[in-house]
Amino acid sequence: MSVVAVSKVKLGDKIIEDVLTPLGSVLMHKGKILTPKDIDILQAFLVAEVTIENQQGEAKSGEEKKENSAAVKKVQLPATNLQNEYEKMIDLMRKVFNSSTVQGMPVMDIRVQLERLLQHIADYKILTFIPRVFQQDDYLLHKSVTSALTSYLIAQWVGQPQKEWMQVALAGLLKDIGNVRIDKSILSKPNALTPEENEEMKRHTVFGYQLLKNVAALNEGVKLAALQHHEKVDGTGYPLGIDSTKIHPYAKIVSIADIFHSMTLNKAYRKAASPYLVLEQLLSESFGKLDPAYVQIFIEKVTAFHNGTVVRLSDERIGEIIFSDRTNPTRPWVSVGGAIVNLTIERHLHIKEVIK
Repeated sequence: MSVVAVSKVKLGDKIIEDVLTPLGSVLMHKGKILTPKDIDILQAFLVAEVTIENQQGEAKSGEEKKENSAAVKKVQLPATNLQNEYEKMIDLMRKVFNSSTVQGMPVMDIRVQLERLLQHIADYKILTFIPRVFQQDDYLLHKSVTSALTSYLIAQWVGQPQKEWMQVALAGLLKDIGNVRIDKSILSKPNALTPEENEEMKRHTVFGYQLLKNVAALNEGVKLAALQHHEKVDGTGYPLGIDSTKIHPYAKIVSIADIFHSMTLNKAYRKAASPYLVLEQLLSESFGKLDPAYVQIFIEKVTAFHNGTVVRLSDERIGEIIFSDRTNPTRPWVSVGGAIVNLTIERHLHIKEVIK
């Protein structure tokens, strides 16, 4: 092993002793293989040196550098149990969505795989979860599966009975099933929809309900969530324009997950938004659009960070959360190079990414 200046470390080096932040939190655990992002973080926290495995003083040959560079490019996120079951769920839903009808939809297979995925719900962090493999053509699949996971958690947080949690997760998973009847050219269009195409897209809510209404294994809440997840509590939503008194609780939960993940996943015509900006938009939307109590609980739960959480700001600086103001949960105080950035005051900045 060798103690090496951060300026001298190389991509692919392995850290064999924990690296701490100035406040004493673990910035990187031993065993970490360094990537370009990791080196940026070390430099941002003014870490002077790290202990790495088998550091060689000599410069590597050109051929070795090429091999190491290629190896770094091939690095993927670890295949955790959560990710493995998530990818199986994506594959199963691909088969369902690629069918022109859901007659004979494998509801039991879907439920079994969803149960396997939910066994790892403790490892699912809404703000930081990233699929290992993401292709833009699979956007709808990823939105469905992440919405299922998030809806399951929201159901717990808002006090739904435990016997309802799985059905709420199924509601999140199947809310967009009506898209199997939407023209594929609209679904895969690489830019924003025209007003006419947008009206066609809105029909997926009615199509979804029609496809699910006779599936005996699903309760009425799941079916109504497919129909109502774009309704608004003030009656301005679609397809029926009903208000809060007539929107099923499943639909109120699923609509929060749907909006959050539709904005934080990449689309062909726009990049994913910062989850923190999306949370702020959800908060503003809760006035007349979404159930305000559900939104408040959702935001409080997903922003319940411990001090020491490492984040990247919108100006690309990296810092450490040192205080969270519960009246402004998306705008904590962040220590950046020893200086305190109070995001409640510095409104031009926001958290772009949670690093760890």
